[in-house]
Amino acid sequence: MSVFRSAKHIYAQIIDDTQKITLVSASTLDKEFIENKVEGKKVDIAKAVGSLIGKRAFDKGITKIVLDRNGFLYHGRIKALSDGAREAGLIF
Repeated sequence: MSVFRSAKHIYAQIIDDTQKITLVSASTLDKEFIENKVEGKKVDIAKAVGSLIGKRAFDKGITKIVLDRNGFLYHGRIKALSDGAREAGLIF
């Protein structure tokens, strides 16, 4: 799972490195995410994105992943996103 965060948004995607394709993705700009109108602190929103990508991955049969933080420190929004994904059933 590759994670990127900007000042306003957070993006996550699960990539198959051997086939070089994106299997599942989620971000704060997704239609489902905007329709649910998740509000709160950026950390709470990141956790919701993590649970969304975890749910989508579980639906496709993906259970084990490797986290790629892209150089971001493992705290704050990155940690919240990974915690949300773990709660949804992903193992990493």
